[in-house]
Amino acid sequence: MRTRRILLLALASAAIVPGRVLAQRNATLRLGWLSADKDASSPFFDAFRSGMRELGYVEGRNLLIEARFAEGSSEALERFAVELVALKPQIIVTQGGPATLPVQRAGATMPVVFGYSGDPVAAKVVASLARPGGNFTGISFLSLDLVGKRMGLLKEMLPGLKRVAIIANPGHPGEPDELRASQAAAKSLGLVVDYHQTRTEAELDSAFAALLKAHDEAIDVFPDAFTLRYSEKIAAFALKNRVPAISGWARFAEAGNLMSYGPNLRDVYRRLALYVDKIVKGARPAELPVELPTSVELVVNLKTASSLGVAIPQTVLLQASRVIE
Repeated sequence: MRTRRILLLALASAAIVPGRVLAQRNATLRLGWLSADKDASSPFFDAFRSGMRELGYVEGRNLLIEARFAEGSSEALERFAVELVALKPQIIVTQGGPATLPVQRAGATMPVVFGYSGDPVAAKVVASLARPGGNFTGISFLSLDLVGKRMGLLKEMLPGLKRVAIIANPGHPGEPDELRASQAAAKSLGLVVDYHQTRTEAELDSAFAALLKAHDEAIDVFPDAFTLRYSEKIAAFALKNRVPAISGWARFAEAGNLMSYGPNLRDVYRRLALYVDKIVKGARPAELPVELPTSVELVVNLKTASSLGVAIPQTVLLQASRVIE
């Protein structure tokens, strides 16, 4: 009886350790995945699954992923978040702020590992980057050092550049800091900045009309889920009006914009597997620091450059991680 009581006490103590996932090495780990993307062909979902395989987690053997893709619908994200929380997976992984916040609102108590484009502290997802303090942790894409670099690349590419339009979603956590960093970088380069808030497609159209009226010569798009959704529309406008556009994620350049400079998001989502593995092995999300990007990439779209009549300097090409021809 004494041995039985000791065993029961040990099990009870383990059960109340906050954020701990109790999993045997050969047991099946059940994860939830929530994304605003269209389907399971998402390169970020693939990158995460690749990271899990590298750590020895094989779907169908010791890993089950309950994945939900909202196809750009905020209503679907809210519904899927409630659904995933109700399924009680051991850990939920979220792709971006639009997926992270609904999981928080759904009352998730299990560990949640996020890839977050904004500032998770400003969004009140974590208490601080160093000590998240709750059941949420992960990687933030927001690095203010990269913001000024984008302005520098525009000036290096267009030496005569005088006016830059900034298109940004003011509802994106961290956007005020990103704006201040961009304005400071522009001032040091002798550039005038016109700031255009875009929360809706109608506001994006208004921004296009305003920047043409102001004779802005280039566009800097702050990356987030909203602006990414309209990356092809921005590219079409930029080509039609011969206004080069830069942003922070490779998918902007892949969509036809001139270039992107920012974190390698595929690498970010691959690295989220490390967070999952640490939690499986007993780490507490509250004490796992939120990381900032560890690898960046410059992607240049030479096809777009040719259409715009822009000659990309060799100094820029030598910095490129990838060139689209």
